[in-house]
Amino acid sequence: MTTTTEGRLRRGGVRPGERALAPDLARGLMLLGIVPSNTAFHLCAARRGPSGWQPADGSVLDHAVQFTMITVLDLRVHPLVAFLFGYGMTQLHLRQTAAGTAERDAARILRRRSLWLIVIGLAHSTLLMAGDIVGFYGVLGLVLGLAFPRRGERALKWWTGVAACLLLFTTAEPVVSALLRGELGTLGDAGAEPGFTAYAAGEGNWLAAAGTRLETGLFVTFVAAPLSLVGGGFGLFLLGFLAARRRVLEEPGRHRRLLRWTAVVASATGWLGALPAALAHVGALDVPADAQSESGALTLLRDATGNAAGLGYVAAVALFAHWWTPREPRRGVKAVAAVSAVGKRSLSCYLAHSLLFAPVLAAWGLGLGAHLGSAGMALFATGVWLLTVAGAYALERTGRRGPAEAVLRRLLYGTAASRAR
Repeated sequence: MTTTTEGRLRRGGVRPGERALAPDLARGLMLLGIVPSNTAFHLCAARRGPSGWQPADGSVLDHAVQFTMITVLDLRVHPLVAFLFGYGMTQLHLRQTAAGTAERDAARILRRRSLWLIVIGLAHSTLLMAGDIVGFYGVLGLVLGLAFPRRGERALKWWTGVAACLLLFTTAEPVVSALLRGELGTLGDAGAEPGFTAYAAGEGNWLAAAGTRLETGLFVTFVAAPLSLVGGGFGLFLLGFLAARRRVLEEPGRHRRLLRWTAVVASATGWLGALPAALAHVGALDVPADAQSESGALTLLRDATGNAAGLGYVAAVALFAHWWTPREPRRGVKAVAAVSAVGKRSLSCYLAHSLLFAPVLAAWGLGLGAHLGSAGMALFATGVWLLTVAGAYALERTGRRGPAEAVLRRLLYGTAASRAR
């Protein structure tokens, strides 16, 4: 059952004039960072390293791509997603309450949105790609949307600190314990089943692959998401809540000092934290294979510093948006507008990625993934992203929403509100 703006809600979704460049540009660039990671596990014939994700073979160019992805992208873009997801939730809540919608009804629309995202995510993971994040963030949004939108800033800061402590403990505890036992180099299990197999990209039968993807999707959505809450994974959501209340991305000029420090320090922290894992992967650093595994010390260090990189990226985009906005009319460059058009239609473009690459790369489709290396796959992934840029910009020029956004808006607000521009 949908609620119309003539009922309990005093308005529909975001209007074109209410949008700011920085959040949309960040979402568009975010998808450029996500698609190489989502296509990499389709390298079915590649020899995997101890980490179980990135291939360990290939040419010098392939190794350069692997090094770059481990340092800059892997587990560094998803924190950006979490921050932007929390930011968007708070924007939705603030727009509704500012229009006169009761707090209870504003919370209800957040809850309905999260539930539909879970449904969309599970369908996506079953049909095309097990690495779906929509359902994962739907669960986190469902829980956090119940607990935090009406909390004051002091409570949000306190719980953000709690999240940081939990994340630090869950990451540092196994490392410190192994260090005290003198077993840091053997922390982890290089013989564990590689994580990429859960994506079933090498399965030639679509139905069998769909079964594996469904199992993985259910685990990611209903096990991994709650565990991330227990382990402090909600901190970036809450930072997104706080930043949205202060309009950091809508008004970056007021927060330039904070954004500059965050862009430099947080990005550097994220890259330096991943550097040992990247060096070990390409053979420039000699460490035990267990230390490079998914539960090894180098991977834990890379994971722990990934959140910092995500914050650094969003700060850098906000600074660029602040610099670009007054110059855009004079320059006449359409690239920024095209990428921000992707951000406005981020759900549609994210789903379109899988629709474009999964049937081409997976063994149940054309099986191209078995014939590419890391460099070729990165080039293919960039091409997929560019196709969605072209499609999003075409929709932008005609004033049309993305198909997924149009459907979701209708599910949330009803027919009349979904047609409102």
